[in-house]
Amino acid sequence: MDLEKQRPTWDEYFLMLAKLAATRSSCLAFPVGAVIVKNKQVLATGYNGPPTGAVHCTDQGYCYPGLSSCNASKTMPSRAVHAEANAIAQAAKHGILTNGASIYVTLEPCLSCLKLIVSAGIKEVFYETPFNTGESLLVRDSFVENGLVTLKEIHLSEATAQRASIFLLNPTSVAKDNIELI
Repeated sequence: MDLEKQRPTWDEYFLMLAKLAATRSSCLAFPVGAVIVKNKQVLATGYNGPPTGAVHCTDQGYCYPGLSSCNASKTMPSRAVHAEANAIAQAAKHGILTNGASIYVTLEPCLSCLKLIVSAGIKEVFYETPFNTGESLLVRDSFVENGLVTLKEIHLSEATAQRASIFLLNPTSVAKDNIELI
């Protein structure tokens, strides 16, 4: 079996890292993860949840008293700082330049995050799940048409996901003949 073909593509690799970041989410509505990458190096990661220091929704069991999740109300704003914003904030906090970088996210950025991404100099957005609809698409597409950012929907292959699950569920630093490879 060709072991090189078993390696994830770079897009799959960074999407898997974003998916792992999403496991840290404390949002009850949408667990989302983000990874900022430049020259195939991770610059920063982020996941969605309330601002640093605030009680996590998962800890209190609700977003607001009487609401099971932020998306249960049409009027109350989400308590969550979005994964993309958290990744950009982490880069800024640590003095890491994001100009010319790419971002991998598990959910297509909302317009507010997309504006933040463009303003941070991030040029490419790779996302797993579409989010924007209706009139939001007009604004999103205008950013693309003006050359401010590119957007690409990507997915993990079944083989990559299955192989990754073996690595997640078993020790990885053992002789390869001790791990059943797909």
